[in-house]
Amino acid sequence: MKTPQRLEPLLEDGLIDDVVRQLMSGKEATVYVVRCGDDVRCAKVYKEANKRSFRQSVDYTEGRKVKNSRQSRAMAKGSKFGRESQEAAWQSAEVDALYRLANAGVRVPEPYNFYEGVLLMELVTDANGNAAPRLNDVTFSAEDARIHHATLIKEVVRMLCAGIVHGDLSEFNILMSADGPVIIDLPQAVDAAGNNNASEMLERDVRNLSDYFGRFAPELLTTQYGKEIWALYAHGDLTLETPLTGRFRQSTKAVDLKSVMREIEDTKKAEEARLLRIAEAKAEDAVRAQ
Repeated sequence: MKTPQRLEPLLEDGLIDDVVRQLMSGKEATVYVVRCGDDVRCAKVYKEANKRSFRQSVDYTEGRKVKNSRQSRAMAKGSKFGRESQEAAWQSAEVDALYRLANAGVRVPEPYNFYEGVLLMELVTDANGNAAPRLNDVTFSAEDARIHHATLIKEVVRMLCAGIVHGDLSEFNILMSADGPVIIDLPQAVDAAGNNNASEMLERDVRNLSDYFGRFAPELLTTQYGKEIWALYAHGDLTLETPLTGRFRQSTKAVDLKSVMREIEDTKKAEEARLLRIAEAKAEDAVRAQ
């Protein structure tokens, strides 16, 4: 096929060798199947802001930080440079979340590179080596629905333990690979500790899962995993090994808001310290390489 203009720089710089076909076009990006040597991967080309149907709602961007103070001021003023910076930050949000979640062991496509507004990542495939279908295009038995629902609830927990809430999780952005469900589409991912809407978004993500799999296993419709998971997280009791019941009873005790805020602030500081250590390590590696 004719090489899309946005992919030409990747061809010229040897990051990809051939564009095979367009895989899909969504509200925020167009995805192509590409060849990189002997490997087949996919390239996600982000659409310009005025061509996207998904808008950068303040609910999603709250808590996101820009390291460059000039960019931050420009974004606040809404200047041309600020809008360009905001667009770049929006795109890099998915890249950052994808690498972070992949490192945490979450079932997401493996990221390879982000270059000129294009994200190169693993092509998720089915048992026959074809591009994996979306969850919405697959029919399940009641037992398989329970199994995959349980798997995805664990992935939601794993994401939250890594400090991230997907924010738009549904049957339309989960792929059914040969090895089970894989979560995709993360530009709207939010920082669990830094976004006031995180709990609401997590509950909605989990509710979307129960509503979908509840079509095949109706007992899932009455579960309350979202509220249970967030309550455990807010109290510092959520781990990858924490047993979940799907039931939740609202406490009648008065909430100690100061303690909750301290826990959230401690979590934010710990994450900032972790990112700083990573940045310092990369800087040291760069100096050694010179």
